[in-house]
Amino acid sequence: MVDQQLRPTLLVERALTPAAPLTPAGERILAAASALFYARGIRTVGVDAIADAAEVTKKTLYDRFGSKDRLIAAYLERRNRQWHTFLDDQLAERQPTSPEEVILALFASLSDWMEESQRGCGFINASVELAAPDHPAMPVIVGQKTWMRAEFVAQAELAGFDQVGELADRLLLLHEGALVSYRVAAMEHAPAVALRAAGDLLASWPRR
Repeated sequence: MVDQQLRPTLLVERALTPAAPLTPAGERILAAASALFYARGIRTVGVDAIADAAEVTKKTLYDRFGSKDRLIAAYLERRNRQWHTFLDDQLAERQPTSPEEVILALFASLSDWMEESQRGCGFINASVELAAPDHPAMPVIVGQKTWMRAEFVAQAELAGFDQVGELADRLLLLHEGALVSYRVAAMEHAPAVALRAAGDLLASWPRR
């Protein structure tokens, strides 16, 4: 039995923006925007539709968030926090006993996440729509993917693998490829394929 105090867990600090307190109207706006942006696309949804869904005026929307771009960033920041909460819950449920099992748990969790996220990865979708590198949401998108790679590096280091940067690159490609294939290629089994491929990769990778 593994001591709960020593149980492997996620290692890399999360660069999460603290959730700013919202008024009830602000919460309705962010909830409505999050649902609409994910379901219909960021560029397709205008502030009129968001204000109508949240039952507020456009003035209230701008008073709370300043601009549509800032609202997009807030949507992705919230989704990032939801992703991390989801991973914490998954690890608590799966109870991995080694760094290798943590890595595989990150892949195994994809199936559950995608059941609730039928339109694929919100961060990847947003990156396609937001072409400007200086958009206020881009640091959130880049930070989420950078964190995933860093977590793979940290777990691989702890497991004693050699060439951890190269290993992390391959793991990230498998992970993100599963997210894209699930949506674009309609491969509902993509997370399971990625999990098996990650297991094969770890089993064959050299150790230090």
